[in-house]
Amino acid sequence: MSPDRPSLVASDVDGTLIGEDERISARTRDAVASVVASGTPFVLATGRPPRWIHPVVEGLGYAPLAVCANGAVIYDSDSDRVLSAATLDVDTLTWLSEIALRVLPGAGLAAERVGVSAHDAATPQFVSSPGYQHAWLNPDNTEMSENEVVAAPAVKLLIRVPEMSSQAMVDALAPHIGRRADVTFSTDNGLIELSASGITKASGLALVAERLGVTASHIVAFGDMPNDIPMLNLAGRGVAVENAHPDAKAAADEVTATNWDDGVAKVLERWWS
Repeated sequence: MSPDRPSLVASDVDGTLIGEDERISARTRDAVASVVASGTPFVLATGRPPRWIHPVVEGLGYAPLAVCANGAVIYDSDSDRVLSAATLDVDTLTWLSEIALRVLPGAGLAAERVGVSAHDAATPQFVSSPGYQHAWLNPDNTEMSENEVVAAPAVKLLIRVPEMSSQAMVDALAPHIGRRADVTFSTDNGLIELSASGITKASGLALVAERLGVTASHIVAFGDMPNDIPMLNLAGRGVAVENAHPDAKAAADEVTATNWDDGVAKVLERWWS
């Protein structure tokens, strides 16, 4: 990337943009405000679904476009509209679930679905099987049978084995899946996430960049986990925070300070201060 300002800024949320208290610091909020005030788009690129974007919007004081669900969903948080969604079809979901339950005995299954807005009441958005143990507090799931979990198209299939590391789960499952789905993880706490083939944060960010008329070489992107690696590779400058997974650091062009030490802001302030 040239010394000139980037034409687009993209950031992961959890572990990157927000601190350990799950809040956006004043310094980070000010840095993002300077980016936006200059006319440069700032977008989110996260594993979160659209319904979990509003707290970030409140913290930023700005409603950005968001690449959600690891690239499967493009969401306009300003108008509260899902602009596009790439889904796993029912046949693929069923096939993946059968393999997962065979390769990872005792695994719990969940699916992330999406409607036309963040809280579309017509669509049960997060559905899980009775054996699914949540990886976060205060889950907003609808419990149903394993067959019902995969009975409708979904933007993500989540597989949970609390006793395993996420990396071990990927190592066990990925050889059986091939290119029929993309598999990644955003926490190493026994949770992996499957998306439609070719769908990653990079594919989602590329759609947003095309929409905004920006080439990949003029993007700066921030992340911390393996699900961020495709985006870090796509961007003209990929930046990992110090607390990032080793593989994310290896993929990045630069490593900044930790998320709790305003790592994203410290990089943005080079161009916007």
